[in-house]
Amino acid sequence: MNYRVCRIGVVPLIAVFLLTGCTAKQPQNIDDICAVFDQQKSWYRAAGKSARRWGAPIPVMLAIIHQESSFKARAKPPRKKILWIIPGPRPASAKGYAQAIDGTWNMYKKATGRWAADRNSFKDAVDFIGWYIDQSSKRNRIAKDDTYNLYLSYHEGHGGFAKGTYRNKQWLKNVASKVAARSNSYSQQLSKCEKKHKKRFFGLF
Repeated sequence: MNYRVCRIGVVPLIAVFLLTGCTAKQPQNIDDICAVFDQQKSWYRAAGKSARRWGAPIPVMLAIIHQESSFKARAKPPRKKILWIIPGPRPASAKGYAQAIDGTWNMYKKATGRWAADRNSFKDAVDFIGWYIDQSSKRNRIAKDDTYNLYLSYHEGHGGFAKGTYRNKQWLKNVASKVAARSNSYSQQLSKCEKKHKKRFFGLF
């Protein structure tokens, strides 16, 4: 069963249907890609579509989402503190599953023509990541299964990666190693359950 969470504000009844935002609930076990797809069955189809379109491996894309948002649709960077107490502005415009910032998200929409794409939608977010991986492959010459360098490019931007802005950021390289390890783990897990999800995708139960 695909559980969903809906936010409903205190507004007139008609407006409820127009303004209510519904997003997929965070999977209970985000460390197991098979469990993720078992709970959110439509996600395998969305990830598979992105993989076929952009040539990006499913485990790589989901490992990036795991790191960026822990599969929380409405994730945002924590606010800065004013005088260590008062919540201040957020450090970036990043939000959603992919934590894409406004400028890069707009570039994606323009490049793909997907003007209605929503960062809080898993389907749109995983397609964005597939697109970004494809761009990293073309612009930075990174193999599409090289999770470590793909994440560095994802974090620093294509220009930043080309300039090597990550070289003196040991903390970032540690995170990239963590994402690469997650991708490897996801790949091993998916090899044991993908056949089941492919059958479900093609309607062969």
